Amino acid sequence: MTTLRVRPTDRRTETPSAAADHPTAAGSTARTTDHLLAEWRPVLDAVAEGAVQREVDGTLPFEAVALLKREGFGATRVPVSHGGAGLGLVDVARLWIELASVDANLPQAFRGHFALVEDRLWHHARTSDQSVWFDRFVRGEMVGNAWSEVGSDIDLPRTVLAPRADGSYRLDGTKYYTTGSIYAEWADVHARLREPGRPDEAEDATAIAMVDLRDPGVRVSDDWNGFGQKGTGSGTATFDGVGVPADHVLPFEERFPYQTAFYQLNLLATLTGIAKSALADVVEAVQKRTRNFSHANAPRVRDDAQVLARVGEIAAAVYAAEAATLRVAASIQAVADAALSGADEVARLVEASEIESSTAQVVVSELVLRATSDIFDALGASATARPLALDRHWRNARTVASHNPRILKARVVGAYAVNGTPPPYAWSIGGTRRRQDWDATPAAGGSAT
Repeated sequence: MTTLRVRPTDRRTETPSAAADHPTAAGSTARTTDHLLAEWRPVLDAVAEGAVQREVDGTLPFEAVALLKREGFGATRVPVSHGGAGLGLVDVARLWIELASVDANLPQAFRGHFALVEDRLWHHARTSDQSVWFDRFVRGEMVGNAWSEVGSDIDLPRTVLAPRADGSYRLDGTKYYTTGSIYAEWADVHARLREPGRPDEAEDATAIAMVDLRDPGVRVSDDWNGFGQKGTGSGTATFDGVGVPADHVLPFEERFPYQTAFYQLNLLATLTGIAKSALADVVEAVQKRTRNFSHANAPRVRDDAQVLARVGEIAAAVYAAEAATLRVAASIQAVADAALSGADEVARLVEASEIESSTAQVVVSELVLRATSDIFDALGASATARPLALDRHWRNARTVASHNPRILKARVVGAYAVNGTPPPYAWSIGGTRRRQDWDATPAAGGSAT
């Protein structure tokens, strides 16, 4: 792949300084969304170069990630006063959708990064200065995700943070599904906080560690073997005696409270972008198609009423998916804007955003999976040719939609609608329930995000 280059631009907004330290829903109103997307179009076009071939060859998009870093993609939520773009979440979601439409792997690869940015924003808004982290993000440093494990208990990770005599910590363990970490300088790691002398490890608290992936004790491998989203860098990371400063460790309970909905927003945007790309591909193919069936409804495929209806259904699915995704983004922004509100108000807004995201996941997953399959009804068997890689849309969508299963989300939404049952927060996945009965709401733990 050739080196990707675009002309450098200043992507900071003209947000007034009084609001600059906290990106809000109105944080980027100085520019229209069309202006924002037009500004990013050269970058998106550069990322699109070779994207289909990367899918066919199974190569990782290192250069595309490097370009996004250079262009400030990872600093789009950083306040203007700290050198970022200061975008609100609706505009960030729009960018994720557009990026997914040119390479479905990339928004998900940055998922852990944006989550840690959001966490730092939350603490900054609550008067904890995060300038050091903001400076890192503006320099283009990226954060990967390292939460899930293979073989761990459902709410107790095996990865351990052990205190050292100097007040720092030592990190040891292995993480899987470490999305984005192979491209990143830092990892957002969920670990068990080991207390010396405590006999029952099940009573250990959990914590978040911001870990420098350049430490010699870190090894990240690209061994993700799923049939979709193969470029997300979702393989294994091992930590062997890695030092972590005390100020890089955060009790899990202090994590930004809307993280579950936020993680899901990224996947919704990715699904929507996949559908948008599939729509563009099917429209172009129908317009160009000359071969037709003898019993078709019109001499030209592009005039066939049934083909046009199928394309129209796909377009409608994209429309609905995007509308639902942006509505979720707005609900999450409302929580972010309430950083200094009382606990009850924050809890109310978090619950609303969780139900919004769960509801959207049920319907957006269904719309996109159907749309990425229906494109073949409009195109016929020749569309299955491997070099076209049109199967990538369904494979990637099916993989994304398998995160946080939608059948469970439908039950959560139904239970809330009928009985007012609160949704689960930061749910866990693993082999054995350790701390709660199955009927209890899952505690904050090793999230299967």
